[in-house]
Amino acid sequence: MADSAVKTPIPPTTLRWSGTTHRGRVRPNNEDTFLALTFDGHGVRFLGKVGEAPVASSDFIFAVSDGMGGAKSGEFASRITTDRITKLLPRSFHLSALGMSSGFSDILGELFAAIHRDLTELGQSYEECAGMGATLSLCWFTQGWMYFGHVGDSRIYYLSADGGLTQISHDHSHVGWLRRAGKLNEYEARAHPGRNALQQALGAGNQFVAPQIGAVGCRPGDRFLICSDGLVDGLWDRRLEELMRNPPPAANSPSSAEQLVEESVASSGRDNTTAVTIEILS
Repeated sequence: MADSAVKTPIPPTTLRWSGTTHRGRVRPNNEDTFLALTFDGHGVRFLGKVGEAPVASSDFIFAVSDGMGGAKSGEFASRITTDRITKLLPRSFHLSALGMSSGFSDILGELFAAIHRDLTELGQSYEECAGMGATLSLCWFTQGWMYFGHVGDSRIYYLSADGGLTQISHDHSHVGWLRRAGKLNEYEARAHPGRNALQQALGAGNQFVAPQIGAVGCRPGDRFLICSDGLVDGLWDRRLEELMRNPPPAANSPSSAEQLVEESVASSGRDNTTAVTIEILS
């Protein structure tokens, strides 16, 4: 479980975020869940779907989870996953407040392990929960840094102020490995019959999970996207970058996340579709 760091951080002053989820045009229920919250030494506060706030005395968490399982257990799994984040991660605020950035890997590793244990125990204890699991892609913003943890095939994208779009999370599938190894291009990966077969997920009968954990130094103008696989089913990476770089200008327009989800559902809509966007403001 190796850490990765990108760039030397310049402390941002404000975050702007938006988030939305859609059932899609085929699935009868929505097994995606997204989370937006802020926490400090005094407690946790859930954020609205759209907002701005300074990064000074508080940390911010944004996450997307895609559940899986029979009946409605997938929906249950993703909700449990985000609920556990709200209870476990804020306890670590004092570490980041003290500047102990080197401890983020252990904190996120313990968080993912705890969620995995909870989902596994429920799956073993209740017949209707057997085999249920969830992906989790999480971004933790604190002064100057974005720490991330990831398991599954939901994704975290990073669009730097002066560079192109990068998928910083790894799809935990054989097809994802083939893509990273340069053996498949984007078109071939999207058309591959095994693209949805996960090698790692929280719960889902897996004995162990090894989350991808890393860090990105944040600068004004940087943008991040957390999304479920339903979003990229309807949007190519090039279009994702176009929409992220040119978010809606008017206050009464759809939010950045809404614009992404609406276009993806119109293009595909075969799966639940969720997006959370975060922009670093100067």
